[in-house]
Amino acid sequence: MTVRTPTPAAGALTRRQLVTETVLVLGVSLGASAVRSLLSLVDKLTQRVALNQQTTAMNSTVTPDRPWLDLAYQLVGIGLSLVPVALALHLLRRDRADATGAMGFDLRRPGRDLLQGLALAAAVGLPGLGLYAAARGLGLNTTIAAANLADHWWTIPVLVLAAAQNAVLEEVIMVGYLYTRWLRAGWSLPAVMLVSAVIRGTYHLYQGFGGFVGNLAMGLVFGWAYTRTRRVGPLVVAHTVLDVVAFVGYALLKGHLSWLG
Repeated sequence: MTVRTPTPAAGALTRRQLVTETVLVLGVSLGASAVRSLLSLVDKLTQRVALNQQTTAMNSTVTPDRPWLDLAYQLVGIGLSLVPVALALHLLRRDRADATGAMGFDLRRPGRDLLQGLALAAAVGLPGLGLYAAARGLGLNTTIAAANLADHWWTIPVLVLAAAQNAVLEEVIMVGYLYTRWLRAGWSLPAVMLVSAVIRGTYHLYQGFGGFVGNLAMGLVFGWAYTRTRRVGPLVVAHTVLDVVAFVGYALLKGHLSWLG
């Protein structure tokens, strides 16, 4: 009679394996962005121009003379940026089939998620704008040019998609995935919240020190909100709203308000 070796249960991952998995996921996503962002800040600080006299361009046109190809670049970039989200959810589903529901990344409570997300966006957005202005005034941040796409029929829709992509990528990985894995690995909740927020701040260092502090604070606030609701949905809504206001607002107003840079 053939004796089969029992397949290890999905829950048999050790603490070391859980942490290693998160390091690898971060290494192909936002952790890599954090390393590149740190190098970008070093580059900016070693320029002869003061930090607050430099401009950081986001959502830029790739091929301005060929709009159809530029649109393809933008859509492909958005799609590829979501692959790490699919990877993180795939890894979580090995342990729990309803992983998306467990972290609240679903449509079971659309109305409540929307309202909570809008409230969270208001609570974070206004202080964040003040911090950005203060950091620029103190010479600690670059000027953020949030939208630099050429003017086409698809410009605003692409900016909205880019905002939603940022929100899904950051909130699913930095909160839903990392909190699930690190808490299971035995980390304390304060440690999980702090490390996640520090990583979030670090991959925004390309903007300057204000970007780091503002996003670290945002990570702590969003982490606190998640511990209260156990739902990523409101965080995705809030983040999407904040980025839509930043991206679309900049695109519409940059020719009319000189202080936008």
